[in-house]
Amino acid sequence: MLYSREIRPTHVPPKRVRAKAEQEDIVRKMVAAAAFLLFTLLAAASLRAHHSPSAIFDMSKHISVIGTLTRVDWVNPHIVLAMEARGEGGKIEQWRLESNPPSWYKSVGLVRADFAKAIGQQITVECVKARDGSLYGYMDKIKLPDGTSYELVNGNEAK
Repeated sequence: MLYSREIRPTHVPPKRVRAKAEQEDIVRKMVAAAAFLLFTLLAAASLRAHHSPSAIFDMSKHISVIGTLTRVDWVNPHIVLAMEARGEGGKIEQWRLESNPPSWYKSVGLVRADFAKAIGQQITVECVKARDGSLYGYMDKIKLPDGTSYELVNGNEAK
């Protein structure tokens, strides 16, 4: 052997420094995985929220529902009205009616307060019924207690 001394690396970090670096690496990977999971869940919720009405509602089953407005959920992507109406045999039915987004109503001059004033009063809604036969509909037209009627059409104008 030509050389009598042992060759060693010039710098080897102590065990605790290596352990801390490994812990930081694990934490970084966990944060990245959590961020990915959160993004995936939010994307899935967004996709579920945006659907074609024809996927849920039978566009050929137009009905008219007359009843008392009980609640308004003024949220995106669609506002939702709850109302009580008399069904066959006089039985009270709880209807849930989905509609256009709040921005559409604002564009035709209706605001949340207009619906809030109508709670507890009679309204008339023309809608298409859910494919599953439940008391769920997608509004085509709404007539408020003051007699004002809005046809919910594509575009920015009410008829």
